[in-house]
Amino acid sequence: MNPNHLPLAEKMRPSNLDEIVGQNDILSDTGLIKMSITSQKPISLILWGPPGCGKTSLASLYARAFSMRFIKLSAVFSGIADLKKIIKEEQSQPLFSQGVFLFVDEIHRFNKAQQDAFLPFIENGTIYLIGATTENPSFYLNNALLSRMRVIPMKPLEENALNQLLEKSQGLDLTSDAKQLLIQRAQGDGRYLFNLVENLLTSSSKESMDVEQVSHLLNQKAAMYDRDGDQHFNLISALHKSVRGSDPDAALYWFSRMLEGGEDPLYLARRLIRMATEDVGLADPQALSLAIAARDTFQMLGSPEGELALAEVVVYLALAPKSNAIYKAYKASRQAAAETTHFDPPKIILNAPTKLMKQLDYGKGYEYDHETPMGFSGQDYFPEGMERTVFYEPVERGFEREMKKRKDYFTKLRVRGE
Repeated sequence: MNPNHLPLAEKMRPSNLDEIVGQNDILSDTGLIKMSITSQKPISLILWGPPGCGKTSLASLYARAFSMRFIKLSAVFSGIADLKKIIKEEQSQPLFSQGVFLFVDEIHRFNKAQQDAFLPFIENGTIYLIGATTENPSFYLNNALLSRMRVIPMKPLEENALNQLLEKSQGLDLTSDAKQLLIQRAQGDGRYLFNLVENLLTSSSKESMDVEQVSHLLNQKAAMYDRDGDQHFNLISALHKSVRGSDPDAALYWFSRMLEGGEDPLYLARRLIRMATEDVGLADPQALSLAIAARDTFQMLGSPEGELALAEVVVYLALAPKSNAIYKAYKASRQAAAETTHFDPPKIILNAPTKLMKQLDYGKGYEYDHETPMGFSGQDYFPEGMERTVFYEPVERGFEREMKKRKDYFTKLRVRGE
């Protein structure tokens, strides 16, 4: 390819490790990468980070530091046959081989069998593998492969790093506000920043551009979000914990981030219903009704009007008093039930529709609570052979204060009756 026709991002690739920006932690002199190069002991790596953070550049420069061949594969287009071909070439000339670094982009797309194919060749030193992935390796890569490699987490590029890349670009004159807009649009992605710069260079002949001109010429970057991947789980966790932590502003932000990424609003509605039961509970019994109503509202109105109802519930749940007493009581009762499935209900609360059952004392001694002076008999309804157990312990927050008073009232009556 004619060098003049290369994309700007490719032309601007760093020529040495010191030119990689935004990854100071992993490229420090005491970091694994630099220490491996200094000792000339190559290792197999998994580079885990978002798009445009420098994974490919780091892999190439790391291999160059050992004067070894650098072969690139994409997990989208390659398979075991390509790996076998590389291995065969390497093993056919052992005297002349300097070693191979095999770079596999999007390695998380390989299935288990494809990942297993690397194992013997990593172990015997035929290849050193560098895998690049935007997904959490612990979810997508086999433990056998992970145990033979070092995972290097890489961060999205911060504003200072993006500004350094922007300063390296030639031929583009921008006002300071226009530069800030460009950096904001890149959202931590260095490659995308260069693509934006290239678009501006080809879209306008003006010597200087301001915010309005830049905004007119550029499209908004698609949100970095994968509805089935790491971002999905990270953002819903952030939303849930913001609600639990009573922070309506952070909760609204993460709710909006997920919508911006194309998340199904009904999925968010289901999660809000869960938060109403798990984190608010009986501290505010109205929370569940409102969450269900918001879901119904969205189903009736659709997007975007229905999303406002969901946003309303996000704020309501965040500011509602919190209690997981019901959540804990339910889990504890399920565990107790699983351990005592051999116990029958006490005979006093069993109906006796037949003569035999009456002869066996079913229902004998049962007190009808409504006919007692206090409307409360205080009888023990737990199975015979099982001690009375406390599962539900209401907290002193919100409506659950009232639930605690009621529970304490009946507990005192029961103890008095004993």
